[in-house]
Amino acid sequence: MDAHLRAGIAVYDAGRFHAAHDAWEDYWLELDEGRDERFLHGLIQFTAVVHHGRGENWSGAQGLAESAGEYLADLPADYRGVNLGDVRPFLARVAADPAAVDWGAPPKLTHEGAVLDYEALDFDATAVAAEVLAEADGYDESVVDDAVDYARDELGERGEGRFVGLLFSFVRDGDNRPVVYHRLRDHVQRERQKDDDVRGLFD
Repeated sequence: MDAHLRAGIAVYDAGRFHAAHDAWEDYWLELDEGRDERFLHGLIQFTAVVHHGRGENWSGAQGLAESAGEYLADLPADYRGVNLGDVRPFLARVAADPAAVDWGAPPKLTHEGAVLDYEALDFDATAVAAEVLAEADGYDESVVDDAVDYARDELGERGEGRFVGLLFSFVRDGDNRPVVYHRLRDHVQRERQKDDDVRGLFD
């Protein structure tokens, strides 16, 4: 869970409130009922609250705030290292009167006491964030998915490589993300061609 959790927090803290839930959703859907399921369900709804509130969809924000508050209510204030002690009062304020909330400054999420930026993510969390950002920004998700697979191969062989470096750059360098993506795509296409050539030898 740690990679998905930290990736979503970093995406949220970067101001991508709507996209953040994608880091958690697939993992959450596989969970059985229990604390972790309620925790991620509540966080997913929390990000939706912020998204709707900033769009002045008061009824949507209010209803989700009530529901998210219920999911998170019985969890420790620092469950899984996340600052639920800050999230729950915010949700209560939204549930009471969403129009009175300062939507320009929703609470930051923290993990183990720290606000997370993309630089704080290890490879596994960066891989999750890369897939989230690719979907959110309209890039070809299959390119990023394949790049993650190639990067894992690099890590298994020698611990670093061009795909690893490009994935870190894709996530961390937002200003140059389109340029980095095109480089990533070119490398992926070359690797795909190599794979096709090898398979062709045995057809």
